[in-house]
Amino acid sequence: QAHGPATKMPEEMDKPLISLHLVDSDSSLAKVPDEAPKVGILGSGDFARSLATRLVGSGFKVVVGSRNPKRTAGLFPSAAQVTFQEEAVSSPEVIFVAVFREHYSSLCSLSDQLAGKILVDVSNPTEQEHLQHRESNAEYLASLFPTCTVVKAFNVISAWTLQAGPRDGNRQVPICSDQPEAKRAVSEMALAMGFMPVDMGSLASAREVEAMPLRLLPAWKVPTLLALGLFVCFYAYNFIRDVLQPYVQESQNKFFKLPVSVVNTTLPCVAYVLLSLVYLPGVLAAALQLRRGTKYQRFPDWLDHWLQHRKQIGLLSFFCAALHALYSFCLPLRRAHRYDLVNLAVKQVLANKSHLWVEEEVWRMEIYLSLGVLALGTLSLLAVTSLPSIANSLNWREFSFVQSSLGFVALVLSTLHTLTYGWTRAFEESRYKFYLPPTFTLTLLVPCAVILAKALFLLPCISRRLARIRRGWERDGTIKFTLPTDHALAEKTSHV
Repeated sequence: QAHGPATKMPEEMDKPLISLHLVDSDSSLAKVPDEAPKVGILGSGDFARSLATRLVGSGFKVVVGSRNPKRTAGLFPSAAQVTFQEEAVSSPEVIFVAVFREHYSSLCSLSDQLAGKILVDVSNPTEQEHLQHRESNAEYLASLFPTCTVVKAFNVISAWTLQAGPRDGNRQVPICSDQPEAKRAVSEMALAMGFMPVDMGSLASAREVEAMPLRLLPAWKVPTLLALGLFVCFYAYNFIRDVLQPYVQESQNKFFKLPVSVVNTTLPCVAYVLLSLVYLPGVLAAALQLRRGTKYQRFPDWLDHWLQHRKQIGLLSFFCAALHALYSFCLPLRRAHRYDLVNLAVKQVLANKSHLWVEEEVWRMEIYLSLGVLALGTLSLLAVTSLPSIANSLNWREFSFVQSSLGFVALVLSTLHTLTYGWTRAFEESRYKFYLPPTFTLTLLVPCAVILAKALFLLPCISRRLARIRRGWERDGTIKFTLPTDHALAEKTSHV
């Protein structure tokens, strides 16, 4: 068992993750041709059982080595041979080591039988172990068995992915080893199992490969913090305007608005600003290229990272917009909303008004809702096409059209949606509570700047120059490459 510490009770650990009835009902798992290549597995944990199931289903003859084969034999496919470790390593040339690092030393008694064989290390360290040990698990295994060839592979694949197939998980399998022939053999096995091998170089890369499963959404950290920061700022701003100001100046208790109303006012602000931040770095990059007169210079690191996080920022924008739509549907269900309707009806009766109809407000709300639905629908299309399974089915022109052109359309629709919501409120003195402008006026700043810059870039004099630069033209006829050296940029000039 090689993936993380055991978290189940002993009796639960004896239960296979895949149903034995399913294994026995599959003829491909019940019988394996005699001429099939033989593969050994050391270990009888969850990952070893899933690995054996996938190998048998891929046409391999599997021999499992266990310290107690009688107790664990029933947990493996019937086509897999479960025996003692000494017998399991005698004939296969490729042996998967599916045990924890602390149990590697227990395999030293098999050194003579393992000599000259390929050992595939599938283990993963915990975060504490990764920081504690300077050498990777694979390098440590290689030091214990110097006569063997150690290959690091399959550690990023979960037991569930092995059972359900690569369709339901990541298909890539990073592989590293000091012996090219061993890497080639394991790569062919990965292909036969339906995965995509990725050559990571020598065994020195094993530490980096083992760190991959320890990362928790590394590309989402900065965008998530950005979204949370925007949410907190806009929530505090709306709290001051909608809750605190009535309480301080009018002695009205509006704190009931905090769970739903203030949140619903904040979410569209965050979604709108995040969407503009998706296209702002592209505008800055284009402006920088126009200023430099070349595309052969590195962007600043902050801009480069910003460009790489646009997908995550866009998905978070869609998430906030979807939540805003759900919260908006919930607004009429609130008890406070029902009381407001009753109070409005009573006021209308007392004022002897039999018909209440404001034509301008009716049209404004109709247009406002329609633009909001269109903006959310366009954002939904952007979010769907960002999924790898959908993006891989599109060519570059199609993907660029959806993500760039339709994305800009979504930004314009969101801007019109916001302007229709605000209407004339920005010019009404009563809307400036505590002398603070309405929230929607603040959210318009960045998106309007992006739209204005995009419009300027469409001017022929600018668009042609930008197109020439992106095709390799330079203002001074010189290509300048800048390479980072010890956190300093060393510049090399090449005349072409």
